[in-house]
Amino acid sequence: MKFPPHGWLGAIFIAIFWPLNWFLPGLRTHWAFFPLWLGYCLLVDGLVFRRDGTSLLKRSWRKFLSLFLLSVPVWWLFELLNGRLQNWFYDGREFFTDLEYGLLASAAFSTVIPAVFGTAELAAGWGWVQRMGRGPVIRGDRRTTRRFFVTGWLMLALMLLWPRYFFPFVWLSLYFIMEPINIWLGNNNLTRWTQDGDWRPVIALWGGVLLTAFFWEFWNFFSYPKWIYTVPFVGFWHIFEMPFLGYGGYLPFALELYAFYNMVVGLSRKKNFKFVDFVK
Repeated sequence: MKFPPHGWLGAIFIAIFWPLNWFLPGLRTHWAFFPLWLGYCLLVDGLVFRRDGTSLLKRSWRKFLSLFLLSVPVWWLFELLNGRLQNWFYDGREFFTDLEYGLLASAAFSTVIPAVFGTAELAAGWGWVQRMGRGPVIRGDRRTTRRFFVTGWLMLALMLLWPRYFFPFVWLSLYFIMEPINIWLGNNNLTRWTQDGDWRPVIALWGGVLLTAFFWEFWNFFSYPKWIYTVPFVGFWHIFEMPFLGYGGYLPFALELYAFYNMVVGLSRKKNFKFVDFVK
């Protein structure tokens, strides 16, 4: 399969906006971030299409676009929770009005879900992921879902009451709340596979989000404006701006994004699960 034109376009966007984002003086990331990450999304999608003959964009450009639209309110929810946690802030925020910041940040936030899902589909095709054997069994039975649901709300409450000590629960609580809801509503969920010990979709999401996270933190390092972390207790062994242990938060974050997506799909009554199933 030939490398598609949109993949080449993504590579061109990266080649242009990566150096602009890093080396221009003054403020530049507020306008360079979106085209840089749009380039990443298109390039990764092109790599998947080149290998598999299918990809998120090629299966449905409308659904691909919907990932950008969904990503905006999802990440704003995490920004809202961070208002309590204060685990990260944006250096350079002070140069923008609230309206400017809201619009520019929304454009940047729109690339989160398509970047993670596209890279997860890329990871799903890695040979070692495909060859994985059976793992632990987690079923979507009544007892398990109830325990997940109660645990999720407990984690959320602890995080809001004592954010200094329970801040990691921001990356866990929402998944524990939403996954049971998706099961109860008959939406797509990860227990479709884990009930048989098949962890390939989970591993694909983890591999995809870690690769995406590398570029998030890598490209952020010389950006301006940029995000900076102020995480209690683990602010050491930095890889770019992110503390080493902080990368562990990306793993449940990917599951939260998947649960958010499936909840929205389920509520819209358009349960076409094939669009973002990370298993071949």
